[in-house]
Amino acid sequence: MKERSLTLPDIILMSGTRVVLGVGLGLLLAKRLNEDARKGAGAALLAVGALTTIPIFLNVRARPKPALAS
Repeated sequence: MKERSLTLPDIILMSGTRVVLGVGLGLLLAKRLNEDARKGAGAALLAVGALTTIPIFLNVRARPKPALAS
């Protein structure tokens, strides 16, 4: 298994994108809002969450592997 070190801002950004994805998906599945508003907001949040995840993932993946302490 590869190890990657994460900074606190990385963890916060990843958590935030998961929240946005979840809220977007929840809105798409919810029945409380009018259908057009629900679909528009849900699709937008889902897209933003998915699209912001990609650069964060690539940034973390491109980092050099941390040196092991001897």
